Amino acid sequence: MKKIPLITLALIAVLFTTSCENEETFVDNNTVTNVDPNFRVTTANGNTANQRMSYDEPCMTTNLIAGQNHIAGTVSVDFDGVDLIITYTTNADWSIQATHLSIGNCADQTIPTTGSGNPKIGHFEHSTNHNPDVDVVTYYIDSAALTENYCFAAHAEVNGPTGGETAWAEGTDFDGNNWAMYVEALLSDCNVDNPETER
Repeated sequence: MKKIPLITLALIAVLFTTSCENEETFVDNNTVTNVDPNFRVTTANGNTANQRMSYDEPCMTTNLIAGQNHIAGTVSVDFDGVDLIITYTTNADWSIQATHLSIGNCADQTIPTTGSGNPKIGHFEHSTNHNPDVDVVTYYIDSAALTENYCFAAHAEVNGPTGGETAWAEGTDFDGNNWAMYVEALLSDCNVDNPETER
């Protein structure tokens, strides 16, 4: 029987381990990458009024700006007492092809950026491809992983009347030389008022 050299076995082990690091999870036709146990994602199409949890009002809502000049929808933040809930919702003429979300404590400057201050979207912790396009994407992030002052960058690839566009939740400009934005917020701005699920 031919023996396999030890170095070959070590190489196989390294290759197997590396191939498992960037696993993708398929949910229906949506691909969720960089799966993290502190978050989950859902999507929806059509009228969203009765597809999301109902709160008196979100903690905050900001515009989803596409191509720098178009309001393609909104990005809202809710809180259910456990999870921070970030929802992308498009207007009637727009749909979402992909979403990328980075969230963390503002003091830690956790949103990945280049040396010149532009966001590195490919390194955002949470990414989802949507095939076919969807109207609503909701991320649930365990609030225990955040401190009072948190920041998030919500990016999307959208399709609309002007064709395919990149889109950002409206907020503060990054230091770089593009129009990318991030949002700074406080957990204490969110009050839990016994949300009820409408069906």
